Amino acid sequence: MAVLPAVAKPTDPLTPGTGPAPLPPPRRAPRRLPAAVAALLLAAPLLAAAHQARPAPYGDRLIVHARVQHPAAELRLRGGAVEAYERTTGRVRWRYSREGALPLTVLPARGEAITLWDDGLVTDTRTDGSGVRWHRALPATAGWLAAHGGEGVLRPLGRGILAVVTPGRVAAYRTADGDLRWVLPARPGCVFRPEHALRRGGALLLAQPCARAAWTSQLVAVDDLGRIAPQGPGR
Repeated sequence: MAVLPAVAKPTDPLTPGTGPAPLPPPRRAPRRLPAAVAALLLAAPLLAAAHQARPAPYGDRLIVHARVQHPAAELRLRGGAVEAYERTTGRVRWRYSREGALPLTVLPARGEAITLWDDGLVTDTRTDGSGVRWHRALPATAGWLAAHGGEGVLRPLGRGILAVVTPGRVAAYRTADGDLRWVLPARPGCVFRPEHALRRGGALLLAQPCARAAWTSQLVAVDDLGRIAPQGPGR
């Protein structure tokens, strides 16, 4: 009897591990970033470096040597800068200077150091050294300040208001944020003399010499709300 050759059984496609190996999935072409996005990613390090190299606004240079919990410190002008230091040890807590400018006078005011600079800028620095809070420019005063100095220019009025007295005007600022509260210009033919001022209670009496005027108009009284009228309302 003849023996028939064995016949291969068809492979069951549902049987795992049998049959031909599956084809690999097609390779996807790498996705390319849009040109604008790629350029932005390449420029990011350059932008960060440029930001770090950008000069500080107003030329501020605030260097903190020792930060403490209690902000009380003595203030002084030294070496073209404002310094806050401990009186008992002489240790400097922070040093604040501005490029191209010199401080003329500094006024301590409730945790702040208000400084007048010879380029006509007024600044407010936290006495704990945490930062400069605001800057305010005094128009057309740089030449006068360079010649006469800052005597009597910064005058506290109480209730968080600071008067800045210059020959042409008196401007009042809120020390909390530097907000301008009121402005009193000098009368025509008159000028204010900031070094000649006197406190009387809550009022600040300012000398306002005039070329031709009665002596009564050459003395002006102001407080935190503005000019004090000689008679009744109208402040």
